[in-house]
Amino acid sequence: MPTIQPGSFLTLHYRLAGPDGADIVNTFNDKPATLSLGTGELAPAIEARLIGLEEGERKRIELAAGEAFGERNPDLLQRVKLALLRELGDPDETYKVGDVVQFPTPDGRGAYAGVVREVGPAEEDWALFDFNHPLAGQPVTFEVQVIGVL
Repeated sequence: MPTIQPGSFLTLHYRLAGPDGADIVNTFNDKPATLSLGTGELAPAIEARLIGLEEGERKRIELAAGEAFGERNPDLLQRVKLALLRELGDPDETYKVGDVVQFPTPDGRGAYAGVVREVGPAEEDWALFDFNHPLAGQPVTFEVQVIGVL
């Protein structure tokens, strides 16, 4: 049986669940995923746990808090002036706690997301954004069924 090695091309079903056990991603009831190890499609800690699994194998992997998506970084909490957001985006947009906002990368070719954690008083005109991965500092469960290994 072929086994997963660094750089392997994989077809697999997988389920990623957060600390409450709720599915974040689940392909078991849909078509399987295809990916190459080492391309950043999966967290490095998850990829490392796949090495050595055989085609046809099914495994459940528990990852400790912070292992899969890193620890929470307090430096990734940033206040942003709402005037700047209105200037760069929709001038009529309102922001509330829990909103996910896309920001352009400095080169303008991509985007990254921030979650509104707090909105300042109107006279101060700011919102506090959290740019940490939503699962940073959280334990997760990764369940995988390896369908094919190339």
